[in-house]
Amino acid sequence: MAPVSRPVRGHFLGVDLGSTTAKAVVVDEDGVIVASSTIAMGAVSRAGMRAAVDAALASAGVAADELGGTVSTGYGRRLVPGAQKSFTEITCHARGTAAMVPGVRLVVDVGGQDSKAITVDDDGLVVDFAMNDRCASGTGRFYEVLARAVEVPIEELGTLALSGSDDLEVSSMCATFAETEIVSMLAMDHHVADIASSVHRAIAARTLALVAQVGRRSPVVLTGGVAQNPAAVHFLSRALRTEVLVPPRPQITGAYGAALLALEATRRGRPPVDDVAGADDLFPRTGGHDAPGHSCAGCDGTLVELGSTIPVRG
Repeated sequence: MAPVSRPVRGHFLGVDLGSTTAKAVVVDEDGVIVASSTIAMGAVSRAGMRAAVDAALASAGVAADELGGTVSTGYGRRLVPGAQKSFTEITCHARGTAAMVPGVRLVVDVGGQDSKAITVDDDGLVVDFAMNDRCASGTGRFYEVLARAVEVPIEELGTLALSGSDDLEVSSMCATFAETEIVSMLAMDHHVADIASSVHRAIAARTLALVAQVGRRSPVVLTGGVAQNPAAVHFLSRALRTEVLVPPRPQITGAYGAALLALEATRRGRPPVDDVAGADDLFPRTGGHDAPGHSCAGCDGTLVELGSTIPVRG
């Protein structure tokens, strides 16, 4: 028997505790974002998570005990108190991005320490995903290495890269070795803008290889903190030979997806569960960290149902 959709009232919280930032989103019963917050951290942090949650709830004017449900995701999803369910990053980023940009076919999410490519088909179903979480190449950390090496604030890195030429050869995409290579380029008196531009081009090529594992689709949406870097968007667009879209708040797509899942679970009348395995076992799986061609940390690579709007293709 198909689950019955039940009318709900109240607010729902999604928390994405990532490797470098904590994000929290509060939605109302219509799935509209009421409040959101993003807190930068040095690493996965309970304090950062708590600050993000408190800020979002305060902005929404909602007390924690008034929430209709809470779902967590991200590296630190098990550290979120009060979360009835936890879902994988793949699930939540796809769900949130599809809600922000209806019709999306390819989601490229670049986080602080990993990057993901997720394809979505014409029926709004997740078709495939690939993940790079074994290396800092092409992640937010890599851009931080570049900014430090050329001695510019991370916020100015994209503008600098867009002003330079991208014809320098960047041979290493390892964050550690790349920093040494960048220092060597500076010693050879190459202009910092040309170095930044060439590194951005190389990163886009690396991301293109990740996308190739799942197949190119369009429209393409870039999410994560790196999506705020105009040069990253430009060079990825050029590598993919298509426009890359960026939602208004690209860092909160995972938390938004988690909040929508909290809302949709209540609509379906599913009982809360107390553990991550129990939450994911409510839904069919179509992959995982042992699937050929995929790399993921623990169960972060498990695909589960995305809710009534975007179920995973079985």
